[in-house]
Amino acid sequence: MNDFSEEILLLRQRLGEAEKYLKIDELKDQKLFLEEESADPELWNDQDKGRQVQTDLARVVEDLERYSNLETRIEDAETLIQMAVEEKDQSLDNEIERLISETVIDFDALEVQSLLSGEFDAEDAVCQIQSGAGGTDAQDWAEMLLRMYTRWAENKGLKIELDSVSPGTEAGISSAEFIVRGRHSFGFLQSERGVHRLVRISPFNKESKRHTAFASFQVVPFFEKVTEQVDIDETELRIDTYRSSGAGGQHVNVTDSAVRITHIPTGIVTSCQNERSQHQNRDRAMQMLAAKLLDLERQRRDEQIAEISGEQSNVDFGSQIRSYVLQPYQMVKDLRTDFEIGDVARVLDGDLDDFIEAYLRWNRAR
Repeated sequence: MNDFSEEILLLRQRLGEAEKYLKIDELKDQKLFLEEESADPELWNDQDKGRQVQTDLARVVEDLERYSNLETRIEDAETLIQMAVEEKDQSLDNEIERLISETVIDFDALEVQSLLSGEFDAEDAVCQIQSGAGGTDAQDWAEMLLRMYTRWAENKGLKIELDSVSPGTEAGISSAEFIVRGRHSFGFLQSERGVHRLVRISPFNKESKRHTAFASFQVVPFFEKVTEQVDIDETELRIDTYRSSGAGGQHVNVTDSAVRITHIPTGIVTSCQNERSQHQNRDRAMQMLAAKLLDLERQRRDEQIAEISGEQSNVDFGSQIRSYVLQPYQMVKDLRTDFEIGDVARVLDGDLDDFIEAYLRWNRAR
């Protein structure tokens, strides 16, 4: 039979590292504290606090269970190895190899998650896609990006809430706003912030010439109660209502219920058309505006700190971060990390995890 001692030793080492970066002892203490809080009959007198305690408890339990499952898998592999040695049974090798391989994959995923240590990395994400230079091709490209991120979220088990879509003039979309809900949505998607470039033979060009199109992806963390953290002067807002259109979902109706809010001092625009009423659309648009204003304030603070310390602020927002080339060759390349993949179709179908992991490791090293 095969000798698996080195593989098991490596798994044990990774388990010890996971115990440290997950802070297992602290999580166990937190679990006891949160369970006591959740059992308090007066907890739900404050609905927001009740929801937060439940969310925090669910996250702690999830991390403890992931660690426990990894430990159990290693023990199972060790038991199988011991049985194989005692019984001199080589037929167990395939089962042992499968168990070790699956455990390695789970450790890889857990270690990527450990890279998400930012203050808001665990939160939901407010996302906006905006077509840029490139005419009809850019609007088609924006729609392709919307599909790419939708497929990525679905593959990760995350929930997408499409709040507004503005159709393009001939094809595709001019812009789209949506919320991705699920743990670490913002942490993962912050790697995608910036301008995305597409190079291909244009389907809208009669001469079949190669064309370059641009679209931007913006993301900020989303909080249900963010409006309490941001002081918004409503006299500085322009609020427009219009008729819902495009891929808005089953609740889109033919009344002027869609709402677009413009924050005049900053030029930030948010919109929502997918709720049941104009009032609900307005509330959701205000939530997204508050989230973007909060993020803008954080950017300004970071720039001030960099200026004081003499550091150069390298902000990805608004800069080209990735190229998707379909002609004359096929390749997707991230210009920050230099990570690249030749299978463009797989990436456009939502397989972004390799790019996200490369960014998170690059960002931590930086």
